[in-house]
Amino acid sequence: MHPGNASVPSQDGLLRVAPIGPLALETGGRLPEAQLAFETWGRLNADASNAVLVQHALTGSSHVARGDSQEDGWWDSLVGPGRTVDTDRFFVVSINMVGGCYGSTGPASLAPDGAPWGSRFPFITIRDSVRAEALLADLLGIDRWHSVLGGSMGGARALEWALMYPERVARCAVVASTAASSAEQIAFAQAQMQAIRLDPAYRGGDYYDGPHPEAGLGIARRIAHITYRSEPEFEARFARAEQDAEQPLGAVVPALRGRYQMESYLDHQAEKLVDRFDANSYVILTEALMSHDAARGRGSLDAALGSASAEFFIAAVDSDRLYVPGQSHRLAAGLPGDVPVHMISSPVGHDAFLTQIHQLDPQLHSAFYGR
Repeated sequence: MHPGNASVPSQDGLLRVAPIGPLALETGGRLPEAQLAFETWGRLNADASNAVLVQHALTGSSHVARGDSQEDGWWDSLVGPGRTVDTDRFFVVSINMVGGCYGSTGPASLAPDGAPWGSRFPFITIRDSVRAEALLADLLGIDRWHSVLGGSMGGARALEWALMYPERVARCAVVASTAASSAEQIAFAQAQMQAIRLDPAYRGGDYYDGPHPEAGLGIARRIAHITYRSEPEFEARFARAEQDAEQPLGAVVPALRGRYQMESYLDHQAEKLVDRFDANSYVILTEALMSHDAARGRGSLDAALGSASAEFFIAAVDSDRLYVPGQSHRLAAGLPGDVPVHMISSPVGHDAFLTQIHQLDPQLHSAFYGR
């Protein structure tokens, strides 16, 4: 499966799936046979020293960049020929997290008895994801990553790579993330999961033979999306404007009233996610992110972070109200040496790590290519 052979046709940005065998999980569960979906861009060089791993966020996929596909990638502004993560120079890999719904083994996958895993799918942690990814890296012939890069949940995965496999990570970039999920992050996550679990169609997670819990997943997405953006942005874009000809004050019966533009926007975000994501995967990955704690089983946070040996690049968004900049500063303070926190300045909030990552192009270029 080594991708360095020049005779192999380019498969940039095209989904592939690899079996990684059985996977023992951190909390005692087990997947008897697991597979990971992944995409690559560029070519692995002869000594496999140019491999870069890009980690997706909660509802993201492995499709980081367009490549040879017909679909735009979610980080096209960062990854591609001639871009900061230059696929003419680097062999870029992105992997759909185990438990997801974009090709890797997840709750909708068939269990050994031929039925979907559903409610039987085991608890997954961020560390389980990294352990699975290490097995795939072995299959790809990658002993050490030139860099591991991720934002939000992808940042948590990138950090765990550097802590679990220090000998396999030369550089680690953690953007708009944290060393451990905070109480408030857990609170937002719990509300989202309850929205899904309380949907009558959820049926404890065993809904694949009937209607899916679209209403609950849509509510979860509404809650999440509020945290992904900022109040100043909402006010500037929508304020109290009505949605087209709808009249929020135009009905005697509350259920028949029209919507504000803010409501229409959240409805749209919910509809988009429901069309592309599985509710069980949303729960599994959300619980994995809730479990994120770099200090777990490693003593204090400073002890855990202080043992890292990679070169770190830490960045935050100044208007982020989900992963507040102070958490990035705390992460940087615990790492060896003097690690600065680079700042994306934007009114958008957390999602600016995706839409305005170009602000960090000079700093990332220095981190990737050397000063």
